[in-house]
Amino acid sequence: MPTTGETAPDFALPNQDGQIVRLSDFRGRKVILFAFPKADTPGCTIQACGFRDSFPRIETANAAVLGISADTQDDLLAWKVMQNLPYDLLSDVDHAVLDAWGAWTETHIKERFYAGPVRSYWVMDENGVVIASQVRIGAEDSVQAALAAVEAG
Repeated sequence: MPTTGETAPDFALPNQDGQIVRLSDFRGRKVILFAFPKADTPGCTIQACGFRDSFPRIETANAAVLGISADTQDDLLAWKVMQNLPYDLLSDVDHAVLDAWGAWTETHIKERFYAGPVRSYWVMDENGVVIASQVRIGAEDSVQAALAAVEAG
């Protein structure tokens, strides 16, 4: 799991359109990467739309936004269109990146097994170094914390 001060490991994942996106494609810009449990659910919509609504401020800070979940590309595309999201959503169906970044959990709730992404965010600087992150954070809090880190750095 990348921590503050470390260079974030590169990855390559398909976006909602099936195009491969690499974290290293964004060198020279700050990057907000946020993990969300499930497209088109209430908390995730609050988080994604928070980044959408803050997008002009994010762009002014020379930053990009990427969302990541274990959803399929089709589910991500439908949600992106429905919510008019101006950034890519990455499909990590085998959860390799989510797991490596510490945002995949396996727990038991009321005798049911649950495995899935944990709402999280990371902010990388122009050189790919993590400048802020938190695994397990509220939807609105993730937007505010990531935005503060982008605008501060």
